[in-house]
Amino acid sequence: MSQVESESAASANAGEERDPALALDELTGGPATPADSQVTRLQAELAQAEQTANAARDAQLRALAELENVRKRSQREIENVQRFALERFAAELLPARDSLELAVQSSAQADTASLVAGQQATLQLLNKAFDKFSIQRVDPQGALFDPALHEAVLAQDSTAVAPGTVLQVLQSGYQLNGRLLRPARVIVARAPGA
Repeated sequence: MSQVESESAASANAGEERDPALALDELTGGPATPADSQVTRLQAELAQAEQTANAARDAQLRALAELENVRKRSQREIENVQRFALERFAAELLPARDSLELAVQSSAQADTASLVAGQQATLQLLNKAFDKFSIQRVDPQGALFDPALHEAVLAQDSTAVAPGTVLQVLQSGYQLNGRLLRPARVIVARAPGA
């Protein structure tokens, strides 16, 4: 075979995959030795391992980027929840404020009965808002003193009720979904002379 034929055969076969051992034979001019064959095999395995490692590294970088995006998105959502958490509650309180404002404006010319009716209507608006948002009143009148829900302001001698019983509620307490917002301020009964 002439040089031209050999080059044209080589160029015709350039698009085909060639056996690495045959390629080595052509380069070295002789048959491949077992050591040459092992080197070629190891080079092919190395190339495959590098390709696998690069694919794994790419997948790792993509996963880290996705994780960072999720973290940032969650942080934004938490900030928005914190910023606007009271929006609905505040909207429910606006009618109560409007009612109080109207009462103050008309107090000079209003009679006592209409002022009382206005205050009761305002209180009903507040109670409605509290009910809507699960704010419960803590009114322990006649119950045993509970330091988790009550704040004892004074202990008063009493024979009418058992010691440790709430005699009078000075200020109601409130809970939000079972969590104490403010303890009830109370006067507690104690045994006479104790």
